[in-house]
Amino acid sequence: RGPEVFIHQGALPASDMSEHDVSTDTDPRGPAVDVPAGADAAAAPAAAAAGAPVATEESIKHPFTMNGRVVVGKLLEAGKSMIGKQVVVGGWVKTGRKQGKDTFAFLEVNDGSSRENVQLMVTAETYDITKLVPVGTSVVCRGEVVEPPEGSKQAIEVKVSEVIYVGLCDPTKYPISKGYMTLEKLRENMTFRSRTNACQAVFRVRNALARATHMFFQERGFLYLHAPIITSHDAEGAGEMFGVTTLLAKAEAEVAEPMPTEEDLAVHEGRVTKIEAAITELKAAEKKDTKKIKKEEKGLVKAEVALRDVKCKMASAGGLARKPEDGKIDFSKDFFSRPSYLSVSGQLDAEIYACAMTSVYTFGPTFRAEDSHTTRHLAEFWMIEPEIAFCDIEGDMACAEQYVQFCCKHVLETCRPEMEFFVEKVDKEAINRLETVANTPFVRLTYTDACTLLIEHSKEKKVKFNETVKWGIDLGSEHERYLAEKVFKGPVILYNYPKDIKAFYMRLNDDEKTVAAMDVLVPGVGELIGGSQREEREDVLARRIGEMGLPLEQYSWYLDLRRFGSVPHAGFGLGFERLVLFTTGMENIRDVIPFPRYPGKIL
Repeated sequence: RGPEVFIHQGALPASDMSEHDVSTDTDPRGPAVDVPAGADAAAAPAAAAAGAPVATEESIKHPFTMNGRVVVGKLLEAGKSMIGKQVVVGGWVKTGRKQGKDTFAFLEVNDGSSRENVQLMVTAETYDITKLVPVGTSVVCRGEVVEPPEGSKQAIEVKVSEVIYVGLCDPTKYPISKGYMTLEKLRENMTFRSRTNACQAVFRVRNALARATHMFFQERGFLYLHAPIITSHDAEGAGEMFGVTTLLAKAEAEVAEPMPTEEDLAVHEGRVTKIEAAITELKAAEKKDTKKIKKEEKGLVKAEVALRDVKCKMASAGGLARKPEDGKIDFSKDFFSRPSYLSVSGQLDAEIYACAMTSVYTFGPTFRAEDSHTTRHLAEFWMIEPEIAFCDIEGDMACAEQYVQFCCKHVLETCRPEMEFFVEKVDKEAINRLETVANTPFVRLTYTDACTLLIEHSKEKKVKFNETVKWGIDLGSEHERYLAEKVFKGPVILYNYPKDIKAFYMRLNDDEKTVAAMDVLVPGVGELIGGSQREEREDVLARRIGEMGLPLEQYSWYLDLRRFGSVPHAGFGLGFERLVLFTTGMENIRDVIPFPRYPGKIL
């Protein structure tokens, strides 16, 4: 069934009501300080003396909220230091159970800020607990933080004195089951999969990686560039792009109009022929009537326009405007007056600003109309694309290595509970893999040497690949992962690839066979980053565009960068979802993006 997604976690104590009666006297242990959940509260005074931040009701509140609601994650971090204090907790019920002959109930509540839930104890006298216990119910409750009975897994719980708000949830209709659901099943419930533990853990890691991305580049002097989403060029030359057009809307409106018939066409053709004959006759007359000739010529222009309109409408299949001479779509009538697409990359745009401001990076959505149903492809995905002027392939590889290591360290430092969840539920090597990449220098290996090594291992029967390795092939995931996972047991950068398998903008090496391209390979995923030194020579770039069969005029603006103040520059692209996939150990890329778009699926 695939990996199980455990939606509800944390055992509920089976104790009776009396075990939850605690004193409400002022805490004699001194001021509360910010200590980890479960830590000995006796450490609070020492932490305060050492200058640690003091946890108060105010410090753990959400800055923009009603009723002074605290953030569950911060409340759990403060732990026992909050015992005796009044708090307002809001969130969604992950598990709920009546106890003590239905005299009270325990609710496990989560607001998405933490992997752990906070436990609330509500009496039947306080509220109708039957309405509170269904999974998915939203609650806002006021109560006192108390110490749970001995043996409980929770460091603290909240004894509710007032239920401020309840968002009812019918358990017979709620699509998220109480036990577990496969990831495949959750993709059918996009509205509510964000309430599951797995999805929330992925989203918090994704958020951390986005934060780390901006931190890394901003701290190193890069400027954040918003690259356009709508473009007229294909940065990759693959042609698998989504078209952007208003012609379809116009076609729908025009379908209501009656289409011209063959008789209509004959009438307009006859009118043009008649006017042409009249003009010929007038010009042949001994005494030319100039005014009449000009009048007839104006009439001819109008008649020819009308005839062309009739031909265009008759040639327009389904109402789409087409050129009558060749039947191709007439984009001159479209919004941008030329073919336009959703961008597959912001790289070419980033080069414009890198060649003026030295160091920039893009971080935004990109699109590819590839009819693929694999676990590694999406129609809409996010790309991180830095561009650096006065930089070669060596600097490019160094930047990629440092960026990946920075992200790994940031997640290990800030998302340890989430990573422990992935180790427990998804991939037991998730943390070890991050630590390996974060602390291991990246091996650098030419594409040619990599092929030689793979061929040798195949001959020695150390490995059997589905696709035979030979120089010139585009190495597949099986080859890339073998190098990273089996041969070097860590991150690898391959560089100097054959020019025929790489994009036109990559700098041609002196051997005229390879380009200064590089790919970063990591365990668990294979290729994580693809980059290159860009071709800064106008003549070579123009030749490469021609060799790829791309229209030169479409890239004239790109060639201008080489005509006026050209500079060596380099950059790379990283699919953000692949980074999340690598970090979490999730198997399907559709499970690491909030709203996956793929063939046949859109929310």
